[in-house]
Amino acid sequence: MVDTMGDFSEALNRMLRDLNLPGIEACQIENMVGKGSEHLLRSVLNHVLAPMDKAQAAIKIEALFPQAWTRYQHHYLQINGSHSTVYPGVVQGLQALRGAGLPLACLTNKPLSFARPLLQSKGLEGFFAYVFGGDSFERKKPDPLPLTKTCEALGTAPARTVMLGDSSNDAQAARAAGCPVVLVTYGYNHGHPVRQVDADGYVDSLAELGPWLAAVQAPTLG
Repeated sequence: MVDTMGDFSEALNRMLRDLNLPGIEACQIENMVGKGSEHLLRSVLNHVLAPMDKAQAAIKIEALFPQAWTRYQHHYLQINGSHSTVYPGVVQGLQALRGAGLPLACLTNKPLSFARPLLQSKGLEGFFAYVFGGDSFERKKPDPLPLTKTCEALGTAPARTVMLGDSSNDAQAARAAGCPVVLVTYGYNHGHPVRQVDADGYVDSLAELGPWLAAVQAPTLG
């Protein structure tokens, strides 16, 4: 729904400066996002420490991680939403889904403390009956647990609950949970074309979801 690469880049580079480490380009971050903040931070630290011996780098990453996590949270919460934009068609798509009487849930691997303020700042939170983050459940996508728990909260059957996502994480979680899945063709899919991911459909914009409305009880946006 929201292109947050600018937020990632700004918060991560502020964190790296705090740790006296080299910066990282946004194009290098793109392939690292989508699997939760812990994975993102470890990937970034591994990237900037790549010139070191692998064993030494692994030791240094573990030593730096607590401070990196603290500083990243601090900076991300400060700038959350200020370097990001809502993708075209998102508001129209959400309005159509709500207009059809469908309850909506937002399920993201972002920490909930990041996700809620972002949705609020972009005027999107009011569309959702539930918002769940990467720390809302014991496991994150692509594990199916967060999606099955979201279906339980919505009171909907997985087979009638469409996962609207943008990555293989979303598709794998949906397949394992028994949900149909539609993927948008924009966003960041770990550096791979999203149309190569096994899904039931693809759309270039959430505004194109009309044909799917009759087939579902409640969409979940990942």
